[in-house]
Amino acid sequence: MKRIALFPGSFDPFTKGHEDIVLRGLQLFDEIVIGIGRNANKQRYFGLDQMVQLIEHTFEKHPNVRVEAYDDLTANVARKLGARFLLRGLRNTTDFEYENGISQVNRYIYGDVETVFLITSPHLAPISSSIIRDLHRYGQRIDDFLPYQLH
Repeated sequence: MKRIALFPGSFDPFTKGHEDIVLRGLQLFDEIVIGIGRNANKQRYFGLDQMVQLIEHTFEKHPNVRVEAYDDLTANVARKLGARFLLRGLRNTTDFEYENGISQVNRYIYGDVETVFLITSPHLAPISSSIIRDLHRYGQRIDDFLPYQLH
């Protein structure tokens, strides 16, 4: 059976830390779907279509990685995709506390799904999408934190 993992997030923006999790996840899974969730309660800073294109370009040499935007519960999306795994990165214990609760709910909704946590590589742990948005908003260079060039 093909081991498909859904890597869900808002990815606003998708960072080198996210890229690291996907590349390391490819050692564990046959296919990874990077799922960009639409959240009606959040206004995106970087456009959704732009982010899909940038992520697709980032992984163009990896045919077993694809990108999908979705507007549903993550567990439901995983079920529809045939993904039995949710892939998540953890930078610190705060991330774990937050992700642990979500993983329990996802398991309640879709009993066949397992959440797999990968610890962020140490040199990438300080990177967060919210910090990158703030840097960009105030005119600072953010290229060092992204696996692609923003235009």
